Amino acid sequence: MLIGAALPFLDFFIVNVALPTIDDDLDAGPALLEMVVGGYGVAYAVLLVLGGRLGDMVGRRRLFVWGTAAFGVTSVACGLAPDAWSLVAARIAQGAAAALMLPQVLATIQATTSGERRTRAMSLYSGTAGVASAVGQVLGGVLVSVDLAGTGWRSIFLINAPIAAAALLLALRSVPETRSANPARVDVRGTLLLTLSLVSLLVPLTEGRSTGWPLWSWVLLGVFPLATAALVAVERREERAGRTPLVPPSLLRVHSVRSGLAVIAPFSVGWGGFMFVLAVVLQEGLRLGPMTAGLALLPMCAAYLAGSMAGPRLAARYGRRVVTAGALIQLTGLTTVLATFWFGWDGLGAAGPGPGLAIQGLGQGLLIPPTLRIVLSEIPVDRAGVGSGVMVTTQQAFMALGVATMGSLFLSLAPSAGMREALLITFGAQLLVVIATVLLSLRLPGSLR
Repeated sequence: MLIGAALPFLDFFIVNVALPTIDDDLDAGPALLEMVVGGYGVAYAVLLVLGGRLGDMVGRRRLFVWGTAAFGVTSVACGLAPDAWSLVAARIAQGAAAALMLPQVLATIQATTSGERRTRAMSLYSGTAGVASAVGQVLGGVLVSVDLAGTGWRSIFLINAPIAAAALLLALRSVPETRSANPARVDVRGTLLLTLSLVSLLVPLTEGRSTGWPLWSWVLLGVFPLATAALVAVERREERAGRTPLVPPSLLRVHSVRSGLAVIAPFSVGWGGFMFVLAVVLQEGLRLGPMTAGLALLPMCAAYLAGSMAGPRLAARYGRRVVTAGALIQLTGLTTVLATFWFGWDGLGAAGPGPGLAIQGLGQGLLIPPTLRIVLSEIPVDRAGVGSGVMVTTQQAFMALGVATMGSLFLSLAPSAGMREALLITFGAQLLVVIATVLLSLRLPGSLR
């Protein structure tokens, strides 16, 4: 299950360091390059809750197997794409496959473990997700530089096929089948309205800057609040009628869910935007090659893994204070990275940001695993798929929002202000997001269940 969980996070970030090479090979242009990143993220975010619901209905192991197989096939389609539009279409399909696969991981953990075993499993899941996100850019840089069998950037997608095959075979042998005892029907109206809400927000924010903010982008942004209000009204009416809506309002009234998602949202905005901007700066600002730019993130990977292994054990003893401490350490690390670029831009190599990135990774590793456990702690087992789908949708949607907002801020400032100044302003904005994470962590339940 963890092999499967790594793939969607890996592929959200693996393309970042390969974008210049993809542009050179396919003559994609800025708008299509953003769609290569954003199309995957939007499809992934839109369908995650539905994927969780379908797993509750037809079996989580079955959906995991189907999703993993589809992810392998769509990855090959990405790797063989003859032009930029084909790559965008394959990436959207790949995001949809990931949405079938990933909710089943958390739901299976929730349904098959308890106590100390669940704590350990959640720690491993969070460590896998965080390290895969950072390793994605490391691996992407290495693969592009090595140019396996002349495949260039295509290898970053083709490598998924054997990994997905391994996850598929292991799942067929060892993962137990679980499903909800009282599966709810698919909420068609809720699904369509959630899709419209996320698409109307994420697509114009992702594509608007690179296409010059055409009329359609403003129309879609205008649709967003209307679609969101309609979603809230429909879901409340569904629940009052005794049915199970796609996003149950009662689930969001649970304190652990509400307060945990409030921490995950700003964290994910900062994380998604930070990784995208850093990939651009390392290659186009500091003129590092893809491999060197990727390897610059190794201190963050190692520190995140250490933090994610220690975080749940510390949280069992100290409760939410570990999450707050992790957010404060992350704030210290981001400030150190910001100061490093401020004072040492000229001649700064791959190792320069390393200390700050390591501190930041340690804080994130302490923050996220306990928060994920808090969100799921009070959700009944028969609603595990819905709960995990809502949580991962929040992660993914806000990560995509971070790429769209912070990425657009950086890219719009860089031509006029210069890359160094654009980076400082963008990371300065992220400091405010991290401060919000610190404050919101104080609202979490005092102890973990």
